[in-house]
Amino acid sequence: MADGKGSSLLPLPCVFSPKSRQYLAVCAQDGRLRIWNTDSKTLHQEYVPSAHLSATCTCIHWGPCRTIKEGPQRKKRKSEAGQLEEKADLLAMGTVAGTVLIYSTAKGVLHCTLDGGHSGGVNCVHWHPEDSLLYSGSDDTNIVEWDLQTGKMRSKWKADRAAVTSLCVSPDGKLLLSAGQTIKMWDLDTKEVYRKFTGHSTAVTTLHFATTRPPDSSSLYFLSGAAHNRLLSVWQVREDGRDKNSVVSFVLTDEPQHIDLVTSKSKEQAVRLAVVCKDGQLHLFEHFLNGPCKKPLSPSCTVQMSDTKDSPMPIPFLAAALCDESRSVMLAYGNYLQPVMERVDINTPDRHVCLTRNVQTTLSLSIASTVSKVKTPIVNAKSKVLVPGLPGHQAPVKATEKRKKDSDSKEMSIAERIGEIDLQSTALTEKGASQGTPSLQTDNFAVLLVQGLESGDGDILNKVFQTRKDQVIKKTVARLPLPAVLPMVEEITRRLQGHPFTAVFVVRWLKAVLTHHTSYLSSLPDLVSKLGVLYHMIESRVKTFHKLNKLHGKLYLLLTQVATSTGSNKVSDVDHTAKLVYEDESSDEDEASGPEDLVDEDSDNWEEDELMEEDKKAQTDQDEEDPDSRTDSKANGEENMEHDNESEEE
Repeated sequence: MADGKGSSLLPLPCVFSPKSRQYLAVCAQDGRLRIWNTDSKTLHQEYVPSAHLSATCTCIHWGPCRTIKEGPQRKKRKSEAGQLEEKADLLAMGTVAGTVLIYSTAKGVLHCTLDGGHSGGVNCVHWHPEDSLLYSGSDDTNIVEWDLQTGKMRSKWKADRAAVTSLCVSPDGKLLLSAGQTIKMWDLDTKEVYRKFTGHSTAVTTLHFATTRPPDSSSLYFLSGAAHNRLLSVWQVREDGRDKNSVVSFVLTDEPQHIDLVTSKSKEQAVRLAVVCKDGQLHLFEHFLNGPCKKPLSPSCTVQMSDTKDSPMPIPFLAAALCDESRSVMLAYGNYLQPVMERVDINTPDRHVCLTRNVQTTLSLSIASTVSKVKTPIVNAKSKVLVPGLPGHQAPVKATEKRKKDSDSKEMSIAERIGEIDLQSTALTEKGASQGTPSLQTDNFAVLLVQGLESGDGDILNKVFQTRKDQVIKKTVARLPLPAVLPMVEEITRRLQGHPFTAVFVVRWLKAVLTHHTSYLSSLPDLVSKLGVLYHMIESRVKTFHKLNKLHGKLYLLLTQVATSTGSNKVSDVDHTAKLVYEDESSDEDEASGPEDLVDEDSDNWEEDELMEEDKKAQTDQDEEDPDSRTDSKANGEENMEHDNESEEE
């Protein structure tokens, strides 16, 4: 029976051992596995997994009873040889990390660890009734068949589009029920779907076979329960395949948490059913499965429990198991950390039964000496032991404010103190605004915080918790008296469950409290129950962080691809204006002079021609500036020409 489903909102696993109901296996908020003995009402064993804080247990299922081979013992006599008794030994636990732990109650150690089969958290585990096989369903939508002899995966197949939330093997070991979005019945020999059943709109949390008959006789029944559904549906596997709708429905007061039933072996035998609902009530049913029934069936008896105080408070049931006797029920109620076990005979025709118990006296259960080898010291009966956190314990507290020792001075009320603090803060802000002085001193913050926690005033607490300065927060928490630490942690837990905007401010205070007062908190005896809600809330929020991180990466990749594709599709207009224009200065003169003045491109004196042109330009510029020099140049030019002509004649 695996009823825990990998979520902090769902109940913790709490299951009785099969047949004898001798043990109760419980996984509490701290991730420890505790096995209680129902006969002696003592803690039989306690196991702490190595990853009990990060990979908590989500589901538990007891293996079939077997003959336990213990360590070396004396040889038994012939009279004792046939007295071997089959006991419940192996216990399978699914974890959030995707592994399955097999624990041996006979040896008190971890038998083996099955890993490598699932990539998501394990939601359900179920044993094969005959072979040493185990089936597990996970968030990765797969079912894995494990071989316990080798400790390895035997086969793996995809079961549904959604996560596999529940499993159940038929009593003959030939069929397997799995549930995700739809209920499917598998043939274990071929691993193929035998039938499909639809009818639940939410995740199916529990599956149980109600009869032990083969499926080809139209007498095979099973029941299913879903989350947020107050009905248990019974399905019939028929030969003609017309089994799309449920044939019987059982009415509950709330969502089913734990179910135990006694299967029907013939048509003359009724199915007995015990259902523990989310509201803590127990419902007992007894019905003959002989075809469809249109009217939903009400429970034959509803059991509730309350304490013996003047204003009675309800005590929730954790688990229930039907015993071999017709009217005897084994109950577990109270707290998961220390449940109370009791066998009750409900032999009354009344449809509603209320049991009253004094939980304070029944909670004083003794721990077996085999669990702890530490000897308790002998304490004098007259001495009084004060444990931190309990009434009567007073730790040395530093003075948070100094008052004048005047005999005539009267003690001020809280309202007058708050008014003075407001006046002092406004005066400080007006005078020392340029110097950056804080509006309130850390001493006043510590006083305000203690007063707000004692009176439960939301305005005072809001004024304190809205501080963002880390230095002020550290000093305030350091000066907080020890009796106010645990109420402050509870107030922080309550505020973290509210709006996410307020959690941004409160997380800083939580960090400071855990930094300064961890040694004190670890000395409290009931710390686990106090911090259980905080731990599960942080675990549930951190669990979604990895999914959000993956989604953020995918969205970022998608947006970058869209941006690059849109940028490449934009075609800019071509700019037809030239960036660089080259003009040949000799082009105009060449056009005017005609073909005779064209210079041969292959001539070797092209540099001299360019130099001569530059000299001509410079000469013309000089002539424009000085006309007298122009006449001289002409005269000189004529003389030069004459000299040139003479040289040519010569």
